Amino acid sequence: MELEDRIVSQFHNSMEVNAVTIEQYTPMIAHAGELLLHCLVTEAKVLTCGNGASASLAQHFCSLMLNRFRQERPGLPAICLNADAHTLSGISEDSSFSDVYAKQIRALGQPGDLFLVLSPHGRSNSMVQAIQAAHDREMIVIALTGNDGGDMTALLGPDEVEICVPAEDPILVHDAHLLVLHSLCDLVDFQLFGSEL
Repeated sequence: MELEDRIVSQFHNSMEVNAVTIEQYTPMIAHAGELLLHCLVTEAKVLTCGNGASASLAQHFCSLMLNRFRQERPGLPAICLNADAHTLSGISEDSSFSDVYAKQIRALGQPGDLFLVLSPHGRSNSMVQAIQAAHDREMIVIALTGNDGGDMTALLGPDEVEICVPAEDPILVHDAHLLVLHSLCDLVDFQLFGSEL
């Protein structure tokens, strides 16, 4: 029974965190969906990134944007900044890892683009510098964070969105971030194409 109890505990903990997140952040997730829509209908693009497991979530989001979510539709412009190992290792070697995303944003970001950044704790220097670079390029930021939001929270402007999952366990934060990303994809499809659940 010990193994089964651990499984049940994992599911219950995730459900609790997701329930609290949705109670606190439904309006913010809806607003983030509107920001994404505005970005896309003005022919701008989405840049996204994360470190570690958050990098995988950023890649997953880009895949859903570029290919499809629930139904066939035209691809939507999204670039995952952590997906290119050559660029990441080159910037890290020649500069520092703290600059791996900021340098790409300075090269690729344009006013009106949207930067979607993921971090379970908000303390990564690479994410802080990336947000600063996005602001320099006049981009809007949506931050998916956890715990207390870390250093990223203070950088966000009043028109930007932070969805800060109320959990210290990064695994539970990642679980909730995945659900938020799926919700954002659903909102984009619904607003652009009238997709059904």
